[in-house]
Amino acid sequence: MLMEKVAEILAEASAEAVEPRFRALAAGEVLEKAPGEIVTVADREAEVIISRRLRELLPVPVVGEEAVAADPSLARALSTEPACWLVDPVDGTANFVAGRPDFAVMASLVRAGRTVASWIYQPVDGVCYSAELGAGAWRDGQRIVRQPAAPEPATWRGSVKSRFLDPVLHHRLQTNARVFGEVSAGRRSAGMEYPQLADGRQEFILYWRTLPWDHAPGSLLVTEAGGVSARLDGSEYRPEPPGGLDGLLVACDPAVWDRTQEILLGAAVH
Repeated sequence: MLMEKVAEILAEASAEAVEPRFRALAAGEVLEKAPGEIVTVADREAEVIISRRLRELLPVPVVGEEAVAADPSLARALSTEPACWLVDPVDGTANFVAGRPDFAVMASLVRAGRTVASWIYQPVDGVCYSAELGAGAWRDGQRIVRQPAAPEPATWRGSVKSRFLDPVLHHRLQTNARVFGEVSAGRRSAGMEYPQLADGRQEFILYWRTLPWDHAPGSLLVTEAGGVSARLDGSEYRPEPPGGLDGLLVACDPAVWDRTQEILLGAAVH
């Protein structure tokens, strides 16, 4: 019941606060919340709706992206509370503002520092991805099981998210990535990128900045579909407050994770 109810909450909040403003944002409805970071009234209104309804469903703290922007101390709940909700009301805000369809509405449930359930709703396509720890990954109720990739890296498709990389590491990654079949800069929305990997449209993604509301939903989706989401030293990804570890490599299967880490970064990364 929980899985279905949260999916309904995301879709209904999107229909109320997000979709009516897609390609229809008025003057003054787009603001800068930090240098280079924008927020819209759709983000803020959707987060209020989602947070209220999630608390009604399960009364634990909500760590929402926009609430944390106003009060960073709220993120401590991820490490101090037995359980909390994570909410990203519009993942891919820059795409949303630009009128591009690559954005999603996302939520996760975290218990004892681990993501135990997650939801990614893609409003333009009306598609919902969900995952439950130990129970599998789903796309609109259909089970997702990711098949292992072909063994040759030259056939693999991936993304290297380079926005927050220092110039030296950026150059190193771009040079090493030439052995792969196709490497893109991604779609500027984790809520679009993780499902691509789970669905079989991509083999790996390398992220640097790992804000918890961006990565908890997709990481669980990918791992429950048979993939791997791990820090660059191989340790398991767990959502934590902003300002912690950087770097996350996500792959469709363990062999691809190992080989991609070796090619891009070398075995000595710590």
